[in-house]
Amino acid sequence: MIFHGPYPDVTIPDVSLTDFIFKSANGIQDKPALIDGPTGRTWTYAQLENSVRRTAASLAKKGFKKGDVFGIFSTNCPEYAIAFHAVAMLGGINTTLNPLYTAEEAAHQLKDAGAKLLVTAPKFADKAQEAAQQAKTEELFVFGEAEGATPFESLLESDGDVPRVEINSREDLVALPYSSGTTGLPKGVMLTHRNLIANMRQMDGLDYFCQDDILLCVLPLFHIYGLVVVLNMGLHLGATIVTMPRFDLEQFLGLIENYRVTLSHVVPPIVLQLARNPLVETRDLSSLKMIFSGAAPLGPELSRECMQRIGCSIRQGYGMTETSPVTHSSPADPSKM
Repeated sequence: MIFHGPYPDVTIPDVSLTDFIFKSANGIQDKPALIDGPTGRTWTYAQLENSVRRTAASLAKKGFKKGDVFGIFSTNCPEYAIAFHAVAMLGGINTTLNPLYTAEEAAHQLKDAGAKLLVTAPKFADKAQEAAQQAKTEELFVFGEAEGATPFESLLESDGDVPRVEINSREDLVALPYSSGTTGLPKGVMLTHRNLIANMRQMDGLDYFCQDDILLCVLPLFHIYGLVVVLNMGLHLGATIVTMPRFDLEQFLGLIENYRVTLSHVVPPIVLQLARNPLVETRDLSSLKMIFSGAAPLGPELSRECMQRIGCSIRQGYGMTETSPVTHSSPADPSKM
């Protein structure tokens, strides 16, 4: 006997990841796509696509081509998305590094992944330079300015054409995040364009956020949870994404209030702060409709405590880097738990 689920089959388009993302942005070109929370710097969907194309053209001029690996060693910022999708547009592979890595840990990943180029943030420039030298990475870029690194902004100056690249979405890698696994050093997880697109199409069925939402991206983008579930899924749906470089409760609450954030993806320790820290009472969080928790189990008592305090629903999910990542999600209606 064959059992069938209640949901329709998921249609997965045979396109590149970047084409999939920007096709979703048709008709909302003037809408804010990315906002740097601390500074307010903003990219509309049209500006984001233009920046991605300019960066891709510049990287191509530097000899970066299909199959080459690009390392991103930075905290969250809008330029992270520009770098990621410029590489994807050229058929390149993004390997995302934990910015808390030491130079030696970063060098190991760069060497193991075979990274040709690397971008970092000014705060991490010294150890990025050391790691790049150890790994024999050809050039180091920086989001901002740092001695010994090429400003990433210079890549936005190109007005050349992006070379046409044939991408096989089933076979060609687009992301190479590293997972701790169970033993030894972190290992690269090879994810294709289709892997990421398929998971986003599956998440479409969860119906928990939409184009009207404003997301607060506090989860680190080097991790598959932030990279796919927040950044790429948010862009796919045409939402507005507010980035913050690291979790700080006071800043987190302030950004929710200032930008009228409607949804934030978090981990259970943040839920604990929202449920019990007195700072929560000092901010207007009335815009927040939902919190989505993942990466670790969230107990029902803490979930209820947080929902009652801030007045929004909480869902949680499960996944793995190897599954791109979401495999399970709780229902929207808490009574069905």
